[in-house]
Order: sequence, then C-alpha cells, then structure tokens
Amino acid sequence: MTLVQMQSRSANATVVPRTVNDVMEAAGPQVCDDMTVEVAMAVMASARADHLLVCDEDGLCTGLVTQSQLAAIRDSAAYTDQLRLRAVLGERGPFASPATTMAEADHAMRYRRLAALPVVDERGSPLGVLALAR
Repeated sequence: MTLVQMQSRSANATVVPRTVNDVMEAAGPQVCDDMTVEVAMAVMASARADHLLVCDEDGLCTGLVTQSQLAAIRDSAAYTDQLRLRAVLGERGPFASPATTMAEADHAMRYRRLAALPVVDERGSPLGVLALAR
C-alpha cells in the first residue's frame, strides 16, 4: 500500500476565479464588415472555421458570425448576393474582456444562447474567442 500525503487547505485561502484569458482560443479568421455574406461563407469554408470575427475599417471587433447564422441568412427570402455583413450584424457585441470570469462568461453565453463569444481588449481589438466545448 502506498501512502499519499495530503495538504490541508487553509480556511483563509483565497480562490482565484478562472478568467476568459485562461481558456480563450486564438482569434482565428477575421473579416471586414463590408464583406458580402457569400464571400464570408467562402472564407469560413476555406478556413474550415465554425465562426468568423467581424471587424470594422479600423480593425475593431464588431461581432461574430457563425456558419449556421450565415446559412440562415442566405436561405432567407430577403437575401441578395450583395448583402454585407454589417447589415446582418446589427448592434456591436456582445463581447467579453480577458478579465471576465468564466462564471460570468458562461452565464452570458447560456442566457444569450451563444456558442462563441469574442474576447476584446479595452479598445475593442479582437484578442480571441471563447467557444463552448463541443
């Protein structure tokens, strides 16, 4: 029999919550918001990505689109091959900061039914993506 030495945890020990920065993925493919839905779908397919970060002309993140979102837009009656990503994104966000706790991010993603959440710095530049485990 092998003895295992255990260390007791102090009652005053501070538990540091994990943050988005600890688990986010690299930003991955980024496209400009003036790109058409059709071209964005081609970029996503060639990159074999489930999502694309969308940025404005200043390089600031405006949102994230998924393959299923773009497919639904393409299959809608209002779709034209000239439809731009900025027209389908709507308002900016939602985003997480690298300091957002995992508990906060998990709650936000479940509440909004998001599979992925862009992580941006204080200026709005994309740093990465927090994606739900598959």
